[in-house]
Amino acid sequence: MTQSDRFAARFAVLAQKKEGAFVPFVNLCDPTPEISSQILEALAAGGADALELGIPFSDPCADGPVIEASAQRALAAGSTTAKCLGIIKAFRAKHPDIPVSLMLYVNLVTAPGVEHFFAAAKDAGVDAVLIPDVPISMREAEPEWDAAAKAHGIHLIAIAPPNGTPDLYKEVAQRSTGYVYLLSRAGITGTDKTAGRPGEAEIAALRAAGSAPLLLGFGVSRPEHVRAALEAGADGAIAGSAVAQVITENLSNVPVMLERLTAFVKEMKAATALR
Repeated sequence: MTQSDRFAARFAVLAQKKEGAFVPFVNLCDPTPEISSQILEALAAGGADALELGIPFSDPCADGPVIEASAQRALAAGSTTAKCLGIIKAFRAKHPDIPVSLMLYVNLVTAPGVEHFFAAAKDAGVDAVLIPDVPISMREAEPEWDAAAKAHGIHLIAIAPPNGTPDLYKEVAQRSTGYVYLLSRAGITGTDKTAGRPGEAEIAALRAAGSAPLLLGFGVSRPEHVRAALEAGADGAIAGSAVAQVITENLSNVPVMLERLTAFVKEMKAATALR
């Protein structure tokens, strides 16, 4: 299966099964590169429909304290872009069909060069890339972002904020293939802030513009948040801080950490059955 087919194939299967998607997020190399690989296996064992994986950065402006602490642990353990892509490449060899989205900040893309980065991501088996500090306006002004991603068969994901304008939603729908990251609320990530419910008008505007599937993120930490996302019209939900919290609470006992991560994903995935 080609890289650009994995998200489409997964959403097609979910539609046939009448299920939404559950996508956990973790920072790669947290708490160490070796344990990080085990964490990905635990998430897959829980039934994750896709993975969103972060490359740690020293100033994660969109992330709350739990994910920021996760990034700091990973950096202290020697995280680099090359190590993170190596973990993905090893995971891809074992799991050829699970879609993988990479979330990272613009400095980590421009440092090696945009073309070089997307080529390396493709080689690792990455399907999609989300760069939260490369907004739609920047992609309009600098078309090399979309060109580089397309040249390497990678979806460049766009964020749909709450209360956006119709023109913004049209642009998001046009430029974000694979899926759209739909924010439940403004601000930063974190389990201390309740997930919001996207308005029907926002989802309708994206759908009318031909949007890719919508994955709701920010504040998703319990099964009822997943159900609410689907009932509002989203195609699935992404949880990050809640996953990172399980890792944080079990740093001294890795077997328990892995067991609880698998159990968490199973519980969240069970909430995706559409009534």
